[in-house]
Amino acid sequence: MTDPATHSVEAPTVRIGDPSLPYRRRIRLVRIDPTTVWGGLEDDFHHFEVTLTHDATQVQSVTMEAFRWPWTTCPEAGPGLRRLEGMQLSDRCTAVADVDDPRHQCTHQFDLAGLCVSHAARETARREYEVALLPSGDDGYTPTLWRDGELLHQWTLAGPGMARVLVDPPPFTDAPWKGGFIKWADRTLAPLDAEAAIILRRACDIGMGRAMDLEAIDAAEELGSIMTGVCYSMQPDTMPVAFRARGTIRDFGAHPNALLRNRPT
Repeated sequence: MTDPATHSVEAPTVRIGDPSLPYRRRIRLVRIDPTTVWGGLEDDFHHFEVTLTHDATQVQSVTMEAFRWPWTTCPEAGPGLRRLEGMQLSDRCTAVADVDDPRHQCTHQFDLAGLCVSHAARETARREYEVALLPSGDDGYTPTLWRDGELLHQWTLAGPGMARVLVDPPPFTDAPWKGGFIKWADRTLAPLDAEAAIILRRACDIGMGRAMDLEAIDAAEELGSIMTGVCYSMQPDTMPVAFRARGTIRDFGAHPNALLRNRPT
């Protein structure tokens, strides 16, 4: 399979993604200078960027810019990333969860900050992850991940709707698909391998939103039965005022080059 970033660059605004096309996500990490890391994350629903400074040992500052978000309260989560200031650099992207509770952060901003921490620890100049959830027929998907243009993972998801599970390949089939995959990866795999697997696993959940008409939802509290408590905007006190940011969904299925276009490279 070829790198997806060979297609056109215009991503249309939509209500629901084209089911014949893949959900796509791009994460880019760039060392701007010896003490500064920039990270960008973009997909159908989100575009966040994080800038982290450090002294080669500890995080000194974390700032976030929000360009596109699903709920009106999402940008308000950004200042919470400052609770990571002072933490030790780590090659584990999950180390941020040792410092602060992910459920009180924006999931995507927090994930990106964790990737900036691990990127700083490795002193890597640039890293880019590309994800595509490729429809495979019979209600299945082939989640695929490229790292720096190299195909790294192709998984097989099978089953109906929210009951889909990973059926291939091992060792990922040994992991709990719901409620424990990230901890399993962190415990079982080397840090860089865990990072890639966690990125792909997260995309498997987020990409399923392409099949939902999220524009029909007025406020996050309407999702209370399945989402309460999972992130900043889904905290019980926030959900009633987390209104839908309508008109922000983009379909990058056929347009991966539009992801993080004109951002630091």
